This record gives sequence, structure tokens and C-alpha cells, in this order.
Amino acid sequence: MVYLDFQKAFDKVPQQRLLSKVNSHGLRGKVLSWIGNWLKDRKQTAGINGQFSEWREVNSGVPQGSVLGPVLFNIFINDLEKGVNSEVAKFADGTKLFKIVMSKADCKELQKDLTKLDDWATKWKMKLNVYKCKVMHNRKHDPNYTYKMMGV
Repeated sequence: MVYLDFQKAFDKVPQQRLLSKVNSHGLRGKVLSWIGNWLKDRKQTAGINGQFSEWREVNSGVPQGSVLGPVLFNIFINDLEKGVNSEVAKFADGTKLFKIVMSKADCKELQKDLTKLDDWATKWKMKLNVYKCKVMHNRKHDPNYTYKMMGV
């Protein structure tokens, strides 16, 4: 099982690409326009010890702490496992890739699927935090294999 972590997932979603995916799911017209308006013209500031930065425009991501934000994120990653042979489980920004591995050939198949997920992330301008991605073996005698993502 491979646990995957998107780097700042909710903050990095490219909004125009998200809206194109929302459109491809059949949400059009006033609903699509409303979602687009809800995402645009957002601003944020950061504060430490009573000192605050200037307000800056936010032109990527989906609002955290909202009901719609995770729904939009799930629409955005809905096609993540397309072409992947291993099982994929997604929940919000957490993703698990799992496969029964009995041989080196199975390891290579799992690696191919990891590469496909990495390619998806690159295509859709999302980054996987490879240092937070973990492999978990559930058997005593797993083949000794080193998996790689993004060269790591």
C-alpha cells in the first residue's frame, strides 16, 4: 500500500482547470458561473505576533473550511486513477494506492501505477510531496523493492 500526499492540495488547485473539470461533469450555466464567482476575488493575509502582511489576491486553490471546497477538490481529482491497474482509494486530499504484491513483477506493476499518478499530478499542476508519501507492507515476505516518484 502506498500512501500519497498532495503538497498543499487545497491551496494548489488551478482554478481554471478545476472549472473545466466541473464543466465536464455536466455542471454548466448558472451553477458553473456561481462556482467561478465563488472562487475569484479572494484575498488573504498572514499574521504573526500581531503583525500582519498586506492583503494579497488568491488565484489558486479552493477555500478550506467550506463544504464546497472538498467537493470541488474531489471533482478535480476524480480522474486520478484513470489507466491505473492497482486499487485507488481517495478521501479529500488523501490517496492510497494498493495492490497484492507477490513478486518483483507485481512490484514493477505498482511502480508503473505510481508513475501514472505522478504523470497525472504533473499534467494537472499538482505536486505530490514525495517525502510524506509512504509505502506500507502487510506481509512478512514482501519482495525487496524500492519504489520511486519524481526521481525520489
